[in-house]
Amino acid sequence: MKVLVIDQREVPELLPMEECIDVMADALTALARGHAVMPLRGMARMPDQAGLLAWMPSLLPGSDVMGIKVISVFPNEGSELESHQGAVLLFEAKRGQLLAIVDASEVTAIRTAAVSGLATRLLARQDADDLTILGSGTQARTHLQAMTAVRDIHRVRVWSRDSRHAASFAESQARRGSISVEVSPTAQEAVEGATIICTTTSATEPVLKGRWISPGTHVNAVGFAGPTGRELDGEAVARARLFADRRESIENEAGDFLLAKKEGAVGDDHVVGELGEVLLGKVAGRTSPDEITIFESLGLAIEDLAAVNHVYRRAQETGKGTRVELGGERH
Repeated sequence: MKVLVIDQREVPELLPMEECIDVMADALTALARGHAVMPLRGMARMPDQAGLLAWMPSLLPGSDVMGIKVISVFPNEGSELESHQGAVLLFEAKRGQLLAIVDASEVTAIRTAAVSGLATRLLARQDADDLTILGSGTQARTHLQAMTAVRDIHRVRVWSRDSRHAASFAESQARRGSISVEVSPTAQEAVEGATIICTTTSATEPVLKGRWISPGTHVNAVGFAGPTGRELDGEAVARARLFADRRESIENEAGDFLLAKKEGAVGDDHVVGELGEVLLGKVAGRTSPDEITIFESLGLAIEDLAAVNHVYRRAQETGKGTRVELGGERH
């Protein structure tokens, strides 16, 4: 049985940001309608807590596909390796045949930013044009792509705990000929007056304070996915209308929400709804120009599955990927 293998270099060609945003909208709509099967992710941490192995299974019966992402998550600061490494396995759901093995690093990078792009499309003010990115790694790069795909951005500021990384990020964007990026010396100066903020750090203590956020701002909280750390303080969460990719995930895995709740800043009812519910009109998105909105991004297996299914279909159309004999047939 031949299986299609799609490497890291091929994924961006097969999953352009604009297309991925629409794919994510379809996936989250299916989830909100109850048309997806998705257990909470599983994790096994290294004894020294330095890294972990995570697995994320899901099924989309309406698309006749199922899959699982298996990734390692290690800091790898100063290394040539991405922090997220692994593969997504795509199966057809009639006989269980393995169809494709796709690099997970680039899928994760693109689909995570694409969901933030969808959230920004739904929740940010239409005139939002001043973007701040906290963090300067892979997610900073893809979030810049996603934000410029959904809003006419006129100003971009970046801040990183390592100023050299921030400067390198700004220079890399200049070389690509994309929008100019200003480097800010502090996180507070970076977010002052911003109308869109993306937090893409690996911080486990708040890097964004609620008192810094201007009225009318939309925040995509992306960097830390776990119950024990956070990028936003309790005041930031309390000041905002809070949206999730999935309620069950935010109530079990989001330190931004759970630690604010533990402090008494918010209660269980503070989660307004899911993006899919906004798409279906079950929950209102932005309701006034001055309100602050936060999208808490945790990353869902159904997003990986939908993205990889799109990649697989595009690869078949374009002849991308490498077919390898892997087995699975009876002898």
